[in-house]
Amino acid sequence: METILRGRKSTVHIAPDHPTVLIGKYAASKRHLSSNQASRHIDIIKNGALAQIAAGADIVNVYTDTAATEQATLLPRAVEALQEVVEVPLSIDSADPQALTAALKVYQGKPLVNSVTGEEGSLRQVLPLVAEHETAVIGLCVDETGIPDDPERRLAIAHKIVRRAEELGIPREDVLIDCMTKAIEADHNAALVTLETIRLVKADLGVNMTLDISDISFELPNCEALHRGFLSMVLTMGVNAPIVNTAQARQTIVAIDVLLGRNDAAARYIKYYHYHRSGIRGLIDWEMVG
Repeated sequence: METILRGRKSTVHIAPDHPTVLIGKYAASKRHLSSNQASRHIDIIKNGALAQIAAGADIVNVYTDTAATEQATLLPRAVEALQEVVEVPLSIDSADPQALTAALKVYQGKPLVNSVTGEEGSLRQVLPLVAEHETAVIGLCVDETGIPDDPERRLAIAHKIVRRAEELGIPREDVLIDCMTKAIEADHNAALVTLETIRLVKADLGVNMTLDISDISFELPNCEALHRGFLSMVLTMGVNAPIVNTAQARQTIVAIDVLLGRNDAAARYIKYYHYHRSGIRGLIDWEMVG
């Protein structure tokens, strides 16, 4: 099953036998904005996105962490500004239907909508926009009761999202499932439940999957080590488009792809190795010379 996303000039293919696709995570600071602050806010978003791409992100997550009343104005401006300077596809991250509508109208290509949940309100508001604009979408295994502790209940939510999407004409390959995770400091079984959910979703639905790796821990010491360990686990179980801090995660991802046979002749791994040794500041610069 292959999900195809398009940016202004580049196309990304997400599939189980392809190299892992990196969705670069970035969020700007939360605040209420005056008109002159909005321009500075967009500059921050652009710089954050460019840093993720320089580190090797295949897709950039666009997230305006501002008041809901400002998102409908700021999100489309951010999308337009980013597409002036980046070629990769964007993941448009908002739960506000009005902001999503405005952003999708100005997007050039086929983006990823982040996200829809199993809640009825979300399904009714977000999926019709996905169908209308022929985008792909992330489906979160969460509903009105929150994130279930039972993998079977999370699987049921995934089934519900895929079924409702297909009823609107959205093909299954355009739905990426996020099996979700709770923080390990709040639930010592959090990682195990998520891993079992990933296994079930892969077996039952066969869809491509994403996951925000940093959600596994926020407060434990050296949580970056937990993120790297968790990343290795979920990639082997079936997640093939994780949401990550690209600079921290890329080395782990290219190594795992080699071990899982997802990297033809280890080309991407070797390219990353030479980039790392070169001292060039960004992977995008290495791609230009390498």
